[in-house]
Amino acid sequence: MMDDPWYKSTDSLTWAMTRKKTNSDEPGKEKLNRVLTFFDLTALGTGSTLGCGVYVLAGAVAKSIAGPAVVLSFAIAAVVSAFSGLCYAEFAGRVPKAGSAYIYSYVAVGEFTAFVIGWNLLIEHLIGTASVAKAMSNYCDSLLGSPQRRYMIEHFPIHIGFLADYPDIASFVVIVVIALLVAWGVRESSFTNNIFTALNLITVCIVIVTGFYKANYSNWFIPKSEIPPEAKGGEGGFLPYGWVGVAAGAAKCFYGFIGFDSIATTGEETKNPKRDIPLAIVASLFLSTIAYCGVATVLTLMWPYYSQDPDAPLPALYENLGMPVIKIIVSGGAIFALCTSLLGAIFPLPRILYAMASDGLLFKFLSNINATTKTPLISTVICGVFAGTLATVFNLEQLIDMASIGTLQAYTIVCICVLILRYTDNNPSIQDNISKSKAITVYTWLNLSNAKVPNSDTQFISRALIFIFSVCTFVFGISLSNMESHHGNTRNVLMIINVISLMVLLVTLFMLARLPTAQEDLSFKSEEYFLMSLFSSNICAFNTCTFGSTHTVLEHCTKRLSDDGTRVQDLDKVHRMAYMWIIDIFVLRYWSQFGRQQAKNPIKHNSNQTEIIQLILC
Repeated sequence: MMDDPWYKSTDSLTWAMTRKKTNSDEPGKEKLNRVLTFFDLTALGTGSTLGCGVYVLAGAVAKSIAGPAVVLSFAIAAVVSAFSGLCYAEFAGRVPKAGSAYIYSYVAVGEFTAFVIGWNLLIEHLIGTASVAKAMSNYCDSLLGSPQRRYMIEHFPIHIGFLADYPDIASFVVIVVIALLVAWGVRESSFTNNIFTALNLITVCIVIVTGFYKANYSNWFIPKSEIPPEAKGGEGGFLPYGWVGVAAGAAKCFYGFIGFDSIATTGEETKNPKRDIPLAIVASLFLSTIAYCGVATVLTLMWPYYSQDPDAPLPALYENLGMPVIKIIVSGGAIFALCTSLLGAIFPLPRILYAMASDGLLFKFLSNINATTKTPLISTVICGVFAGTLATVFNLEQLIDMASIGTLQAYTIVCICVLILRYTDNNPSIQDNISKSKAITVYTWLNLSNAKVPNSDTQFISRALIFIFSVCTFVFGISLSNMESHHGNTRNVLMIINVISLMVLLVTLFMLARLPTAQEDLSFKSEEYFLMSLFSSNICAFNTCTFGSTHTVLEHCTKRLSDDGTRVQDLDKVHRMAYMWIIDIFVLRYWSQFGRQQAKNPIKHNSNQTEIIQLILC
């Protein structure tokens, strides 16, 4: 039977889909120019993360979602983003190659998953590039009095439902210019990005300094009696919408931190990738957090939260305060921010194409490196033309949903890949192959032998547990997000599914905590991998199932939070998720510590088990 051609072809297909890429450096095969430094990478990540959202997001969240507590929402979102960022940082230290989540999943999971994630990233960055260029075109057009819009609608209108109202030529030109800059050379594009990012940060600093100068601290503690009835300002004070509003605001602010993964695509163009890429990811997230929290603080101190302009809070604020010069500076800073976001969106595209083509998953000519520019010139031009075409003719509102879901999926895959490599047997032996043929008993699943080093059995068990954990997380997110829309027996069934999924997650993580992890000498390694995987998987799965994208979050939260009378009822879902985060943090941290303690010492029936049961019941 094994000689049957069908079985041979099946084995070949399985091998082709699951084969993995080695994570060796292979210095002789490098074709890109290593010129980027830690400063360049930090500017790239900060510019990609700290886009125009810093000028818009704080006001939109403060007005009708969190009030002055928007500062806490940004802080929570920063912590959540940091868990994904730490996973990227650790993987960047392990695999210093171009390709970001694509190459990471290729090393840890296999070729098929890497192929899917690679296309996921390409779609994400293509649509992201088109949407940023569209926003920049519309913003500049509105500042000039909308000449392009009037002319194009009059002479070249598009009367097709799913397309734009008119061809946006300006966005196409902007994308092509930035793409040519990226194709010109990594040193030149990095230098331009550094300038735009510096100007953006200077603008943010001006906002923060002038904000504290004009601060009125009573705006954080406005009583409900002083809020106009038509303002719908909640209960007043620092938490006018309660902790539920803070949690909902954090879910919305989470998307303001997306973009640091562009640093991970520069693995073959960085002078010291194993050191600089992890540090740059952490530094860019830190700078973005300071900027977001600083702007949110002064914005709510200078002006009452319920009177904020959700579309352009800072220009409207400085106009009300009689500071036209600062208003002009802020308007210019928004353009710089859009430029850095656009460059950060285009920059990873040719690197991902180059990585996939180098591995034989796309056309080989896409991996060609120009001898003069030392960049993937053909890939860059193709990406620029394609993204420019999308921005010119398409209405991108629906496509943005797909792009952001792709980002969440990439974040989740990277976190899972880190877990897989943590439990990998790096030194397989003959004895491991002999034991692999034996049945794996409960004794092995619970690691009652207290093994200190991973072997083939513990590696197999860990991957099975990680698979169970991933499936349960996805099921938990879907069932939790659908509970509100169902009643009666269906709601009860979903509740039972939630409880079972949560219990399986607890047991799975306890068993993972008892398994030995690989002792590796890495340039960057985060010890709290349980919290990283838990947070990233749960939050990304829940946001994917419930909110979907930035566009969906904006629409969802604005509609749900616009009416004070229905806030508590409508936000049950977000409320439950906020409590679930808190429970997960404390219970699973205690659970993982207990698992590590029991792995070091023989299991004894003591008061620890009683304490855990009491904690879960509470």
